[in-house]
Amino acid sequence: MNIRKAIIAYKSGSQVGKDWAERCSCELESLGVKVLMGPTGANDNPYPVFIESLHREIDFALILGGDGATLGAARYLARLGVPILAINVGGHLGFLTHAIEECQNTQEIWERLLSDRFAIERRMMLEAKVITVDKCLGMNISQPQESFLCLNEMCVKPASPDRMVTASLELEIDGEIVDQYHGDGLIVATPTGSTSYTVAANGPIVHPGMHAIAITPICPLSLSSRAIVIPPKLTVSIWPLSIDDLSLKLWTDGVIASSIFHGQKVDIRMSEHQAQFIVLREDYSYYQALRQKLLWTGARVRYPNQNRD
Repeated sequence: MNIRKAIIAYKSGSQVGKDWAERCSCELESLGVKVLMGPTGANDNPYPVFIESLHREIDFALILGGDGATLGAARYLARLGVPILAINVGGHLGFLTHAIEECQNTQEIWERLLSDRFAIERRMMLEAKVITVDKCLGMNISQPQESFLCLNEMCVKPASPDRMVTASLELEIDGEIVDQYHGDGLIVATPTGSTSYTVAANGPIVHPGMHAIAITPICPLSLSSRAIVIPPKLTVSIWPLSIDDLSLKLWTDGVIASSIFHGQKVDIRMSEHQAQFIVLREDYSYYQALRQKLLWTGARVRYPNQNRD
């Protein structure tokens, strides 16, 4: 990998992350790399400044934080094809990151990157657009719609500070009405996101090596409402049915992207962009990650398998 320009984003409020960022920045600059560094979090978004300052030419991104910091980086950097190295510095679960214990020797990491001794894992992303179909809303229907990216999930659900709002939504897949849902909302997830909000809503776990879309209702007011998994090239449309509900929102990876009103719909499909993650581990196991991160315990009684070598 030829690294001329790099960015480092560390978790806001993490002194350990800031110390790591400063150390890594000095090491990379000593190798002739131009480095921009900044915090990332709920109230800090360094990526627009990074992208404009480096004229959209970023060779490498180092993310020092947990899954939230990594998701934010992916949403901004996937369109530019920037490879991301994520290290769990100050984070929690760390499904998408390397453990900090594995990355203590940062000088060796730079040597591996510069000599191409690493792998790139590409993860499917989703793209969403809020489309106005009712001219009475006073919006320009023919105007190009802003698109939103996510690595984990798109979610359509209300946001209200003073009451628990029930969402009434209609699900359409490739122009065919599938069902109507009354509950807390709908999750449309990638395989990467299936171990996040989706699994918490009793949805399916999908291997990240697959391309698929998982649709999961959140607390539906019907025992027959179930999650479904569909092929990745289909378009998922979600229509709000309540006329007087102004609290409905589109969320991308847990961040509010847009309001949704009656007379609009959300179209969600697989994005042409993919998140690119640098993998340094040589013995990574997705199933081991599931056992460790989700605390799988298996059967209460363990039996030896004497037929296994």
